[in-house]
Order: sequence, then structure tokens, then C-alpha cells
Amino acid sequence: MIEKIERKKEFTFRGKTLNELKSLDIREFAKFLDSRARRSVLRNSDVIQRFLRKCNKEKIRTHLRDIIVVPQMIGLTIYVHNGKEFAPVKITAEMLGHRLGEFALTRRQVKHGAPGVGATKSSAALSVK
Repeated sequence: MIEKIERKKEFTFRGKTLNELKSLDIREFAKFLDSRARRSVLRNSDVIQRFLRKCNKEKIRTHLRDIIVVPQMIGLTIYVHNGKEFAPVKITAEMLGHRLGEFALTRRQVKHGAPGVGATKSSAALSVK
């Protein structure tokens, strides 16, 4: 009988494993990003460093929606402001290179209810009781 060996596929990002990425400096990690994200990380590396120092708290709340997700953030839950409230965002490995704001949506899907009294001409004839 042939035994099936199930291997969990290890996550890689541009050929590097997660442990290798976590050992890199932020500026070294920027070399593996696309050009737009790389430019943002290199220009704002000090802002990202400051943000990571604050990440020792248990509940991280931020308005910084434009920060690029770096390997040191993986596993954290960051509450990102969406304009009204702080939406929880659990950082996973697949989010590397994306911005925090992409995962805290600012617009909700429209859910229409029943029309109110006076909304149509036929509803005007009904009693208001």
C-alpha cells in the first residue's frame, strides 16, 4: 500500500521563509516588495519602527491606515480606524506588503429594509396607526 504523507506547505514570500523574513531589518525586507510598497517602506521606515515599538501593548489601536505590513507584525491583532470605529485586523503572513487600511473597510454594504410610511403613493392612503 502506498502511504500518503501529508505535508503542510510552508509559507514563502518571494522565496524566503517566514523565519528568514522575521530576522530581516525593515529596510532589508523592503527589497522583496514591489516598487510602490518598497518606496513607502523606505520613506517611512522610522514611522514603522515607532509603530512596532508601541506594539507591545495588548490592544493596539491606530489611525495609520497607510502603514505597510511587515513580518514583525505577523500574529498581532491591530485595531485600525475605519472612520467610525476601530475594526480588528488579525495580521497573517498573506498580508505582507499590503497596507493596514485594505483590511478595515470604510464603507459598508447597503442593506435596504422595507419602505417607510409615505415612501410610495399607496402607503399615503394607509392609516398611521
